[in-house]
Amino acid sequence: MAGSVHIEKNDFQMILASEGVDFLISAEEEVVPLSTLLDDGMKVYLFFSANWCRPCQDFTLHLVQVYNTLKNAGEKLEIVVISFDRDENSFHEHLKSMSWLAVPFNVNLHKKLGDRFMVPHIPMLIPLCSDGNSVEENAVDMIQEYGSDAFPFTQKRRQELKAMDDQKRQGAILEELLACEKRNHLLSRDRNKVSVSEVIGKTIGLYFGAYWCPPSRIFTSQLIEAYYELVTSKNTPFEVIFISTDRDQNEFNYSLSTMPWFSIPYEDKSRHDLRRIFEIKGIPALILIGADGKIISTNGRSLVSSYGASAFPFTESRIAEIKAALRKEGDDLPRSVRDVKHEHELKLDMAKTYVCDSCHCQGKFWAFSCDVCNYDLHPSCVEQSVKDAL
Repeated sequence: MAGSVHIEKNDFQMILASEGVDFLISAEEEVVPLSTLLDDGMKVYLFFSANWCRPCQDFTLHLVQVYNTLKNAGEKLEIVVISFDRDENSFHEHLKSMSWLAVPFNVNLHKKLGDRFMVPHIPMLIPLCSDGNSVEENAVDMIQEYGSDAFPFTQKRRQELKAMDDQKRQGAILEELLACEKRNHLLSRDRNKVSVSEVIGKTIGLYFGAYWCPPSRIFTSQLIEAYYELVTSKNTPFEVIFISTDRDQNEFNYSLSTMPWFSIPYEDKSRHDLRRIFEIKGIPALILIGADGKIISTNGRSLVSSYGASAFPFTESRIAEIKAALRKEGDDLPRSVRDVKHEHELKLDMAKTYVCDSCHCQGKFWAFSCDVCNYDLHPSCVEQSVKDAL
């Protein structure tokens, strides 16, 4: 298992010495003595990476931000990159993107360290043990999830952060979820700033989506239809907040321009935090939160897609009412009918969506369908057809 062998700082120094290496190099290619890592309280992390590895390049950009944030905050830490590059030029090119130290390019030494730490893949960030605390075997995932808040990347710190996320998710205080220390506003579609306080006291839908995702575009139109019916037509206390997973600012700007609701700013890290807190694994997703801050449903997408605005306030009791009404409607309909415009018998069927072959409008739920060919009718259109026949 990766990282299952932990090495003390002195052991690391001995491994380097076995290959005749008694120094490190900085990003500016200056020689740095190994003793730099032995200062009391210094936390040291080995970063296994390579310039040819796209995930390594992406993670390096994130790690540079975390490293600089922690250094500026006065934390005593150092990162040492161990390159898996195939040639020295690639190694030096990769080093240019970093702010920390590196083991000099030495294929044999790098392979020996990779084997010693049982590195199965890159990127990997592995702590050198020094204080007896249980550490993450690979801090990459933890940093990607929590950024600089993950420091010092121990299992204890992960548990603390997980508990904080659980508390925010289970007892959501909307101001804390939607605002942050430097921002207490949302963005409207015309990019005006709207105070978070304007949505407090309403049922909130946190909408996770992106323009590049075709299912998101389909669900966006369904959600817009329900939103307009609830907010514009009925003045219902309901609001949607868009949390973008678009690939860049331009895509986000376009997404927001198509939506009538508010959004978390694209550059704000709260977008990432909310995806983590609510454990969003795929898009589109709609998390519904009541005016009391409690989660109503984590499956808002299904509720809106199936029932539209009629699902409001999206509670279990409301959905049970809708299902009961649908069952009663079905009980009151005949099991089969004959339509004057179609030669085959039509049987009563339940369908999520269909297009009626009489009025050519979209229908939901009950339909009279032909088992022989692709022919569907609204129940109301069958009745109209019978009258027409008379």
